[in-house]
Amino acid sequence: MYFTVTFVVFLFEYFNITSPLVSSLSQKTVKQNISFSGVGLHSGKIVKLVIKPSSPNTGIIFKRVDLNINNLVFPSFENVSNTSLNTTISNQFGVKVSTIEHLMGALYGLGVDNALIEIDGFEVPILDGSAKEFIEEIMKVGFTTSSDPIKVIKINKKVKFSDGNRTIFIKPSKLSLDIDFEIKFKNSVIGNQRNKINLYEDDLVDIYNSRTFCLYEDIEEIKKKGLAKGGSLNNAIVVKNNNILNEEKLRNSKEFVNHKILDCIGDLYTSGYRMIASVTCSQGGHYLTNQLLRKVFENKENYSIIEIKGRNLPHTTLNRTLLKSIA
Repeated sequence: MYFTVTFVVFLFEYFNITSPLVSSLSQKTVKQNISFSGVGLHSGKIVKLVIKPSSPNTGIIFKRVDLNINNLVFPSFENVSNTSLNTTISNQFGVKVSTIEHLMGALYGLGVDNALIEIDGFEVPILDGSAKEFIEEIMKVGFTTSSDPIKVIKINKKVKFSDGNRTIFIKPSKLSLDIDFEIKFKNSVIGNQRNKINLYEDDLVDIYNSRTFCLYEDIEEIKKKGLAKGGSLNNAIVVKNNNILNEEKLRNSKEFVNHKILDCIGDLYTSGYRMIASVTCSQGGHYLTNQLLRKVFENKENYSIIEIKGRNLPHTTLNRTLLKSIA
C-alpha cells in the first residue's frame, strides 16, 4: 500500500526539515564502527559491543561474537523472551541478548534503519543507565544514507492492552509518533509524573539523558532474582525514602517518567520500523509495550506498512485540509 503523492511530499518535508534526528526519507546506517564497553546491569559482566554499518533493507541485527554458530538475534517483538526489568530477545536456538531497550531507543531516535551490532556477551552494557552515550558516540561518526526508501508503520485502528490497573493503547495519528506516558509511585520523590512527547518534532535530550531508577527497598528482592548484579549509583538512580542517593541527583525534573518513555521508544522499535501513531500508557513498561505490539500485528487491519518513495520530491507548500482528508 502506498500513500498519495501529497502525503509523501509531506513526509519528505516533515522528516527532512522539522526533525533534527531523521535526516531523509532514505535508509541510513552508521558511517563507521562504534565501540562501547561496560558492565551489564543485570549480569554484572563486562561486555564489548560494536555498532557496524550494514546494507539497506537488513534492519537491526545483533550478533553474539562469543558464539560460533546460531549467533544472530533479531530484535523483533515476536522474539522478546523476557520483559522483567529489561527487554530480552532470543532466537530459535535459545541464544539471547538482553537489556536492548536503551540502544534501540537511540537507534530509533537517530533514524538508523540498518546496523549490525556485534556483542561478546548476552547483555548490552548499561553505561550510565540512559541512552546518552549511545547518542553521543553515534552522532560523532555520522551516517551513510542509501538510495533505498524507508518504510513506516501507520496505525489504522485503536488497539488497547490492559494488565490490572496498568494500561496502554495505540491509535491512529495523522502526522507523528506521540507518546503520552504516566507513572504512579507511592514514594514521594517519584510520585505521579506524566509527560507527552512528539518523537519527530520535540527536543528529546531529556528523554535520552534520563537514567533507569529503582527504590532502595526493592534492591534486595531484585538481587534475589539474580538481577541487578552490575547495578550501582553510576548507572541507576536509587531512591531511599525521601532522598536520592546519587550525588548527581536528577538531570531533569521528569527524569523518572522520561526514562520510561525512553524504554517505550526502544521497545516500539522492535516493530521493525518507525511509526505514525499515538501511544498512551499508564503505569506500563516493557511487558505492556510488547503485548500491545503482539496485539497490533495479529490483525492486518490494525496497521499498514508504507514504503516512502521519492527522495528527490520538491518542497511544497502543503494543503493541511487535504492532508487531513487522506491521512
